[in-house]
Amino acid sequence: MTNVWLSRAMDIKEELYKIREDLHRNPELGNEEYRTTEYIDKYLKGLGIETVKVLETGLIGRLRFNGEGKTVGLRADIDALPVKENTGASFASINEGIMHACGHDTHMTAALGAAKILSEHKDELSGQAVFIFEPDEEGSGGARRMIAKGVLDGVDAVFGMHVTPDLPAGEVGIKYGKFYAASDMFDIFVKGKTAHGATPEKGIDALQAAAKVAIRLHDIPSNYSDRCILTIGTLNAGTKENTVAGDAKLTGIIRTLGPEMRRDVKAKLKEVCQDVSKETGTEIEVVLKESYGGIVNTDAETEFAKAAAMKVIGPDKVHILEEPNMTTEDFGYFVEECGGAFYHIGAGCDKALHSDEFLPQKEMLPAAAAFHAGIIAGFLNGDL
Repeated sequence: MTNVWLSRAMDIKEELYKIREDLHRNPELGNEEYRTTEYIDKYLKGLGIETVKVLETGLIGRLRFNGEGKTVGLRADIDALPVKENTGASFASINEGIMHACGHDTHMTAALGAAKILSEHKDELSGQAVFIFEPDEEGSGGARRMIAKGVLDGVDAVFGMHVTPDLPAGEVGIKYGKFYAASDMFDIFVKGKTAHGATPEKGIDALQAAAKVAIRLHDIPSNYSDRCILTIGTLNAGTKENTVAGDAKLTGIIRTLGPEMRRDVKAKLKEVCQDVSKETGTEIEVVLKESYGGIVNTDAETEFAKAAAMKVIGPDKVHILEEPNMTTEDFGYFVEECGGAFYHIGAGCDKALHSDEFLPQKEMLPAAAAFHAGIIAGFLNGDL
């Protein structure tokens, strides 16, 4: 028997397709999502949902149900990428060099679809649903800025999705615990002393020291049972083939799972550089540039999301993911505040995220909207 939420989502599927096409056709970069924000605001108000603009772009919608109860958050990111579209879709981007190449158009559509469905059940539910439309996730991030504005005040749990090319359209991927990696970029500056190649003893070889650093950093991930990635992307040193290099620079990125590993790996990186500095007589400076902290799903909310997915989408279309995703996402900041779960929805598209050909199938939209609605309703009424 078709679940009530999925049945209703299928009833409005043509509306969902039109919403997605409009949003996809008119993508905007982070912190420039003015039209997108206006579109979302107008749609939510048309459903009788109160909206609050908490940043210059991006907003929340607050759907109040009948009676007191819990408050649940649902997040959708709204920004696009600086990518020239090559999908051939009839609703391809009209904004040159900008594209929803990461599926945020589908994230917004699914959240708006859930809002519409749930707005038809105000008298049957208790509590509140807060729909969070976050700007600039692909850039410096909107999550922490929105949290600072109080969007999670009183929220008991928060949920969110990302489309994935790894699953069939509309199927669900659930991951317990560590899901997305934290990322930290680094610059390492090595200062030696230049000398003629015929008299290397008069110099201090910065290139040799940098090579030692690179080799030792490469070994750090082997210390951990959970997956850890340390990538050295560049190593630049020297000016001439017959001269001892006086300066060198390495750049790279660390991807770690969970706050403990993140702290530990950064400490080990600095320790390696200190040891090589002592051994070689070079001066080594480490500059770490912190990015997002990744996502660690909380167990209770993840279990809840799994139960909702099995009820709404069907047990045969729910996958328990064993491996973490080593890309990063700022949804983790929401989870840190109040607990929550992030999950994957199959795009039914075999092109990679951020590809100029990435285009999720429209058939995934009713399933995603229904799943969101089922999670919110179930969480508020505890009827799973």
